[in-house]
Amino acid sequence: MSKKLAIAALIFLAPATSFADNVGGCGVGAKLFAGQSGLAPNVMAVISDGFLDMSISLRPFAISTGTLGCSADGAIKSNWKTAMFIDLNKDRLARDMSIGSGEALDSLAHLIGVRESDRATFGRVLQANVFVIFSSGSSTDDNLAALKQVLRSDRELAQYVASI
Repeated sequence: MSKKLAIAALIFLAPATSFADNVGGCGVGAKLFAGQSGLAPNVMAVISDGFLDMSISLRPFAISTGTLGCSADGAIKSNWKTAMFIDLNKDRLARDMSIGSGEALDSLAHLIGVRESDRATFGRVLQANVFVIFSSGSSTDDNLAALKQVLRSDRELAQYVASI
């Protein structure tokens, strides 16, 4: 049920989310859901920010005045796309990681910008660490944190952690 709700939110609220690329740090939604993690709070932060941006253009004001956690010189980061992908494809991704290749693994590599020349290493490293990334009872946030740690521990793949 939660997967269907997440997909519906993405489809119907895409215009609202286009204004909220730096989930977790800037805007009213980020402040309303501060300290919370997981898919639902991040989606609600995006929806809140998107709604307020479309109705009263609050984000440009916040960026230009440095309020609501926004700044004009900050780097825009977003891990919600990777988290959403992992959450929606957990079984297929775990299966592909266990064999070191496959469509879901290729899609993850593309999503985080892994160059073609690094794809074999990416598959091999994730295959060796599939049980670390998808440990028993782990949440999507746990999977994302473990993925970052695994990539960070490899000299060639550490450069992609910033893209997650």
